[in-house]
Amino acid sequence: MKKNKNIPSKFHIRKGDTVQVIAGEDKGKQGKVLEVITAKYRAIVEGVNIQIKHQKPNAAFPNGGRIEKEGSVHISNLMLVDPSSGKPTRIGRKEHEGKIFRYAKKSGEVIK
Repeated sequence: MKKNKNIPSKFHIRKGDTVQVIAGEDKGKQGKVLEVITAKYRAIVEGVNIQIKHQKPNAAFPNGGRIEKEGSVHISNLMLVDPSSGKPTRIGRKEHEGKIFRYAKKSGEVIK
């Protein structure tokens, strides 16, 4: 895969954040970010964009069958959920004593 030199060093979401889908088939669903794929601007969110894979029988799945797993969602379709209100919010960054931290723009609360 080709490397993209224009990938930003910071995204508005990180692994472990609770996000809400704002566009697409799963609009309105909330879930925890399991993985952020920076090279493709995508994230895998728990319980969102469920895809079915037909698995042939093997040692792990002796009977085979259909396996459901989460697919990736473009980062532009995700918004961080405000920890205090539970509603989607934009984020900002502030510097305090040499450390940069994220905060929710709706409530001003720091996001950990």
